[in-house]
Amino acid sequence: MAAVSIEDIKKLKELTGVGLTDAKNALVEAEGNFDKALEAMRKKGLTRAEKKGDREAREGIIDSYVHSGRIGVIVEVNCETDFVARLDAFKSLAHEIALQIAAMNPIYVSEADIPVEEIERVRKEAKDRVIAEGKPAEIAEKIVDGQVKKHFAEKVLMQQTYIKDDKQTVADFIKANIAQLGENIVVRQFKRIELGVNE
Repeated sequence: MAAVSIEDIKKLKELTGVGLTDAKNALVEAEGNFDKALEAMRKKGLTRAEKKGDREAREGIIDSYVHSGRIGVIVEVNCETDFVARLDAFKSLAHEIALQIAAMNPIYVSEADIPVEEIERVRKEAKDRVIAEGKPAEIAEKIVDGQVKKHFAEKVLMQQTYIKDDKQTVADFIKANIAQLGENIVVRQFKRIELGVNE
């Protein structure tokens, strides 16, 4: 059995929000490989975070960020309790979301916010393009699905690649924070204003 250090166990516990025993077991299963254990625990932690996703989130904060006096963002991020809303970790999360919005200019918070007509419009455009290119019918639908998904991935905050870690989406980043803070976290709404640009 590979040696497992107490430092690695503590570090894994902090990063994933799981108990010491779970962290130790993950490292043992991963034969002492920290990255492999982290990946396994992240999956377990995120599963736990998803269960928390059903709980009511009505507390929270409104955070803002202004970049060079040219781009301004205001965002509402909710959690379950006032206690968590006051934690530096939660405030930091809200600020990171504001930075993401300033940098990546999403239009929607989640897929559920996209109007059906907009999805149909993008799907029709993609289908017309694929037909014009003469793609076979059996693969055309898959190509259209892929193009629609890619189109909205850049416009939906939760699907965007997180600017500080290109290996995870914004949704993954939030789920990791849910696992760590132990409460459901929801980005309720945001507004992004860019100087000289009317949306």
